[in-house]
Amino acid sequence: MLTAMHRKLLRDLWHAKGQALAIALVLSCGVAMLVMSLTTLHSLTATIDRYYNEYRFAHIWAYLERAPKTLLPRVAEIPGVSHVQTRVVADVNLDLEDMPEPAIGRLISIPDRQQPMLNDLHIRQGRWIEPGRRGEVLVSHAFAEAHQLRSGDTVRAIINGRLRTLTIVGVALSPEYIYEIREGDLLPDNKRFGVFWMGETELAAAFDLEGSFNSITLSTLPGANREEIIARLDRLTERYGGLGAFERSEQTSHRLISGELEQLRAMAVITPVIFFAVALFLLNMALSRIVGTQREQIAALKAFGYSRWEIGLHYLQFVLIIATVGSIIGVALGAWFGRALTLFYAHFFRFPWHEYHLDWRVVVPTIAVGLAVASIGAVAAVRRAVMLPPAEAMRPEPPPEFRPTIIERIGIQSFLSQTARMVLRTLERRPLRAAMTTLGIAFAASVMILGSFSSDIVDYLIDYEFHRSQRQDVTVTFFDSTAGRAERELANMPGVLHAEGFRAIPARLRFEQRSERVGIMGVPSGSSLMHLMDDQERRIVLPNDGLVVSDKLADLLRISVGDVVTIEVLERERPERQVPVAAVVRQYTGQGAWMDRQAAQRLMREQDRISGAHLAVDSDQLTALYAALKETPGVSGVTIKRAAVDSFMETYAEIVLTMRLFNIIFGSIIAIGVVYNAARITFAERSHELATLRVIGFSRGEVSAILFGELTVLTLIAIPVGLFIGYWFSVLAVLAMDTEDLRMPMVIEPATYATAAATVLVATIASVLFVRRGIDRLDLVAVLKTGT
Repeated sequence: MLTAMHRKLLRDLWHAKGQALAIALVLSCGVAMLVMSLTTLHSLTATIDRYYNEYRFAHIWAYLERAPKTLLPRVAEIPGVSHVQTRVVADVNLDLEDMPEPAIGRLISIPDRQQPMLNDLHIRQGRWIEPGRRGEVLVSHAFAEAHQLRSGDTVRAIINGRLRTLTIVGVALSPEYIYEIREGDLLPDNKRFGVFWMGETELAAAFDLEGSFNSITLSTLPGANREEIIARLDRLTERYGGLGAFERSEQTSHRLISGELEQLRAMAVITPVIFFAVALFLLNMALSRIVGTQREQIAALKAFGYSRWEIGLHYLQFVLIIATVGSIIGVALGAWFGRALTLFYAHFFRFPWHEYHLDWRVVVPTIAVGLAVASIGAVAAVRRAVMLPPAEAMRPEPPPEFRPTIIERIGIQSFLSQTARMVLRTLERRPLRAAMTTLGIAFAASVMILGSFSSDIVDYLIDYEFHRSQRQDVTVTFFDSTAGRAERELANMPGVLHAEGFRAIPARLRFEQRSERVGIMGVPSGSSLMHLMDDQERRIVLPNDGLVVSDKLADLLRISVGDVVTIEVLERERPERQVPVAAVVRQYTGQGAWMDRQAAQRLMREQDRISGAHLAVDSDQLTALYAALKETPGVSGVTIKRAAVDSFMETYAEIVLTMRLFNIIFGSIIAIGVVYNAARITFAERSHELATLRVIGFSRGEVSAILFGELTVLTLIAIPVGLFIGYWFSVLAVLAMDTEDLRMPMVIEPATYATAAATVLVATIASVLFVRRGIDRLDLVAVLKTGT
């Protein structure tokens, strides 16, 4: 049965329905963002864990030049090793009919007859290869989708110098290539890199590796010491050209996926916290002002015998009902956006299945957080309501002390209209109320900055990485390092304007007890196609001796300029040398290290050799260049910068911009909710004054101008404050999303600030126009009687 307090609660909610809905929507944004992020994170993590377990994803990898299979029992005897799988892995050039430029295919051997194996395959379409049928292969789903390949189609490949026709009999997925990208590339390019699986007998014979292997994968027992296993495996494979074993955390696909999940986890913390903070402030501001307008009602309730507990519970229920509605809306929105985001990630991460789970272990705590935020926001206002003495509450709130305003003291009031003087006088005499409203509107601008600045990051990364730093048009790599004359041969190819050879060296850098596996790039000291820059974006010229490292690598190893690091080369004679750190450069993707090319050759104790070359080319002669590169023996890969930019926009940039869309939607809701609440509360507080002005002869337009003027002045003050707060919110977001493979630059363009400011201004105008209807319908007699 409804009590009198329950009926009052329902009347209050109905009377403040606009404000209540706005507050509920603001709170729902924080709940939705938290539900979306956590459920997506849990769904992806559960999918990955299931995929890894069911398809036996390896724990340790090692690549080498050539080792006999007689080594297999000795590897299996290493303590902690569960299963061992040897393979033949080789990259080959592909000649595809649907594109003029060469593509790279990675051939990986599989058992001739299907059987359980490490990094097992999920056949998406077609069948397993059949023993004795030459040229049969399985193709990765991403590459098949990019080229619309199906079972029965053929591709041509140059395998060990011979042109072969491969017949696709199936499309497969592998846990090893959930994120299909070639080592050393910044981004995936599914049109120019694909994985093929071929029968072990045929692939080993093609590369003269019968009875041998050049890749080995291991799974380990629970609790095994993987560092010790890697150390023993390195000792066993060193004499066979081992390149250094590494565990799952360093495997390219897994590492990149883990980084993406880290960013999602960070987003699940930083953005909802900011949204909840705004909601908490807004609830406190709204309820405090509602209590202020109900002073006489509170006095009457106390006079009729209602206790402080009953009155406090009444206002707490008011807040909790709003919070419950907001939480329910937030959970529904979060589940909808979470499902969409999970499917969006599934477009880039290749899983055999796509599952989204709305886990109640996420939903219930999230709702609890929403209710807790609302309760905390209401504490001060509820305390004010219950502590208000009845005698004081029966009196109208005393007007502010009269005194000349600043404009009157400096004598410029004669230059202002009567309406303008009234607006400024009201703001100055109620500074706390004005400050609270200003701060609320500032939060609206700040969340718009937080929601939209990621597009500035994308634009900056493209410009920095692909235009200012990497100035080449095409990068050519070889299967093995070759004589320096290959640089001159490339320079003489059709359309090549300039060629710069580089030496890529796989190595392990050690400093004190820390180490990292990296690829050291030896490039010409005065390179015009590869510019390294410091944190001030000034170009760094490679010294004749010494090592230049990226800022991320320097952070991981905790090194700085002048420190001496140990370089352990992981190929050929495996020389080891101590080299000083000459400079630290800014790099946003990956962990890089560079040396002067001649210094790199001294490190390797070799004559002039290169691993590839950067080319500046004439865009009108690209087709002729591609044709020439396809006919060039030893070329293992051709990377086209334009294609890399397109790939960036289709992968990482699309993920970032999709998240930006979600953030903008939530940010816009918050902006409108905050500004509307400010306008509605201001109108409720000043309804008595506005009605008085109407009675003494002010027109509706003049009264509206006073209300509009107050909010306009506060909005104009709030916008720069909000842009400042938004900048620091964005700094927190950038720091939270920093991973080993990606560092976010802190970039906010003027257009983003302008968009945030314009959104808040539009929200202010729309809110005032909406509230103005209250002025048009103002019951002057009733307002003057009640003072509300």
